[in-house]
Amino acid sequence: MTSTLRGTPLGRRGFLRLAGGAAAVTALPAGLAACGGSSGGAGGTLRLVGVADQQKPLDLLTKDYTKAKFTTSYAPTDQVQTSVRTQLGAGSAPDLHVVYPGNGSAMSMAQIAQAGLLADLSDQAWTKKIPENFKPAFQHQGKTFMYSAGASVIGAIYNKKVFQEAGVEPPKTWGEFLEVCDKIKKKGKVPIALGAQTQWVTQLITYALVPSTVYAKNPQFDGQMQAGTASFAQSGWADAFTMYLDLQKRGFFNDNPNGTTFEQQTSMVATGKAAMAIQVSAVLPDFRKAAASPDDLGMFPVPGAEKEADVWIPAGVVVGLGASARGKNRDAAKAFIDHLGQQQNVNRWAEAVACVPLFRDGTSKIDPVLNDFLPYMEGNKAVPFMDQAWPNAEIQPAHFAVVQELLGGKTTIPQALAKLDETYRKK
Repeated sequence: MTSTLRGTPLGRRGFLRLAGGAAAVTALPAGLAACGGSSGGAGGTLRLVGVADQQKPLDLLTKDYTKAKFTTSYAPTDQVQTSVRTQLGAGSAPDLHVVYPGNGSAMSMAQIAQAGLLADLSDQAWTKKIPENFKPAFQHQGKTFMYSAGASVIGAIYNKKVFQEAGVEPPKTWGEFLEVCDKIKKKGKVPIALGAQTQWVTQLITYALVPSTVYAKNPQFDGQMQAGTASFAQSGWADAFTMYLDLQKRGFFNDNPNGTTFEQQTSMVATGKAAMAIQVSAVLPDFRKAAASPDDLGMFPVPGAEKEADVWIPAGVVVGLGASARGKNRDAAKAFIDHLGQQQNVNRWAEAVACVPLFRDGTSKIDPVLNDFLPYMEGNKAVPFMDQAWPNAEIQPAHFAVVQELLGGKTTIPQALAKLDETYRKK
């Protein structure tokens, strides 16, 4: 998923103060390629490649932009991580393309920027409004290289009717969460839909739990990892993996998670075959589109601790957009990003993907489904998505792989943690 405060919890109070208002992956959702266009005035044609969760806002915003024409395509995350990264290196990249915040994947801001492949956006007015604690998501060596509309959270998207039929409410502690799952299972429904065949989905349960098992106990964990004084193996990551596998052992997942896709996961929850899926809020539009009514779905924080007071949540900058530094239409591409940085366009993108706008005014809105997450952000009990603090682009795919292996019974938790530590220390 991918920005980090590198050891500093993300507080909603500080975020809202810096962002100017008062009232949040990724690897993010994969989708089949889809092409479209937006016609406008002079300025040539800009080629844009995004991922599925960007299609709705970008279709809206490119359509209304009058200073250029666009050819747009939306590819699965794994394609973006390989094909677009290859194009960037070969000098044949699209003018505008998806960029993940921070540093933790092949298409993350820091990884691409340090290779000299992203255009510098620092002279654009909107960059001056980036909250201080979000700057590591956007900036490399003090320069801004990506645009993002705001912050999202990871939690449980749930079917309200299934919960009602089972006589349960969103839980506040880990014990209550297990009880809810047990009652739903006894009603003949799948408690948690898990589409682990889609690799980026594998990370989300871990990310939902680690804020409580690691950062609530040690907010300086990221800094200690960078200093070499902490490790995955000797931390609450072991507890998170144990809890993850316990859900499987209790029969709370659908059959064969490693053979189930994100799209199937979405359908299961939307149609009531499953009660919930642990997901990033940016995919709420996908779930709502698949449901009979958007009101059928809610979302709540995953309580990864035995005491409600010890529950923390993940919240991070949503997947963004960058301009190719070597593109022949670089200036026109940068001009479009500058346009996206206007308040009304930040608002439109944020509303389309159910995230908290990066900065806001009286016209900005926050999706009501996120209301249960706001007290955690207000109480400084939120941390960025874990991979955004990682020092190289190999740890995220290693995490995907070890989760699939754990679910498939092909490795152990100590072995999985050792693999993550080994990959983290690679230079």
